[in-house]
Amino acid sequence: MGSFSIWHWLIVLVIVLVLFGRGRVSEIMGDFGKGIKSFKEGMNEDEKKAAEKDSTPPAQITSQQGDASPAPSETKNEQA
Repeated sequence: MGSFSIWHWLIVLVIVLVLFGRGRVSEIMGDFGKGIKSFKEGMNEDEKKAAEKDSTPPAQITSQQGDASPAPSETKNEQA
């Protein structure tokens, strides 16, 4: 059985054109292309959202002003 020859593909092409017509085949291929384009745009949007989520810096915790324990640099200055 092997692969099909060029004559097999030409006969299939002629049958498809007879059944659907030239306009219908080009319309189907156009819709197929639009679907692929839409899919790629959706994938890019998902990647962009994931990148934005990862690029936001984490919230930093700051100490309050009434903290009783001194910072390590302050203790060195007092001991000297």
